[in-house]
Amino acid sequence: MRTAAAILSFILAITILPVHPATATVSAASLPGGKTTFVVSQGHLKAASQQNWLRLGNYRFAANGTVSAAMYLWWQRHPQARQRTGTVPDSSCTTKAGGKQSRARTCEVLTAGGFTGAPDESRTGTYTMSGDVLTIRWKIAQTWTEQWYVRTSPDGKLARLDLKQSTLATNGYGYGSNAAFSTRRAMSSVKAFPGSLRQDLRSWAGGKLVTSDDQPFGLSSFRACSATTSCLTYLQPSSNSACKKEGGCPKYGGGTSANITSIQYYLTMISKTDRRDTLWHWCTCLAMERDEFCYTGNSHVKPLMQIIDDTGAFRGWVGAEASFSTGSRATDMLAVLRISDFR
Repeated sequence: MRTAAAILSFILAITILPVHPATATVSAASLPGGKTTFVVSQGHLKAASQQNWLRLGNYRFAANGTVSAAMYLWWQRHPQARQRTGTVPDSSCTTKAGGKQSRARTCEVLTAGGFTGAPDESRTGTYTMSGDVLTIRWKIAQTWTEQWYVRTSPDGKLARLDLKQSTLATNGYGYGSNAAFSTRRAMSSVKAFPGSLRQDLRSWAGGKLVTSDDQPFGLSSFRACSATTSCLTYLQPSSNSACKKEGGCPKYGGGTSANITSIQYYLTMISKTDRRDTLWHWCTCLAMERDEFCYTGNSHVKPLMQIIDDTGAFRGWVGAEASFSTGSRATDMLAVLRISDFR
């Protein structure tokens, strides 16, 4: 069963404290946007295919024209089950009660399989800059060349990669700075982000491709957890487009007499030593249909990498949805996405 991912829309207005990140010392003359370290999300998403793939990780550029990548890989050819993160939000931000509540349910947060461990692959290559176009040639068995447009943020603290073309990927997003990959922000700083985040997404489900751009993504209604400080939660009271009776909730979803369209959201840090976070969400009615408190079916798992600028400030995420179905590949939910204030 599938449900459409809902988009949150709120206003953010809290100030964060200045931070001082670790930086790499190299010449910026030939670097893309003058930056060394990028977080990158890529996907091969074609409507007629059931061998689509997603990659999420980091690119590191050196001034001598070489580049290295460390990436997590999710592939429909080898679907991976959802994985427990070990994070169970505490009672300050969740509830163990069912029915209509104002807080998300107390459930262990799930993520995409393999994301709590080491990256699946690493590769090296060479790169060149010609005007605002970055060209990367990876040294692997098959030909793999990527071209990206490089854009610099108005404040000069961040560079953005917009995919121009690739021999293997169909979609991609990237952001870079001179902050080390080990520089990340705690969930308290994430929640306190003072800017406006918006989401762009390319998704695959049921043999159909969907483009969803410029969607507001807010953090102000997420609850901080007093004990489980690595997690934020939010119970969206209702949804206009998701959690319907025809979308897997015939007894309790939207359009039924119960008309329950709330969505459980969990945003959790995966690692203290790098940029990994994860977003997990699911319709409350889906758990009710299975007589469950915490949904064990086809929930949305979205691994994320924090975007960090030159000053070490949080600027959003690049991410992927790798929600492989417990049934057939036709009901997988896959996506490449970015959530940022610089788009």
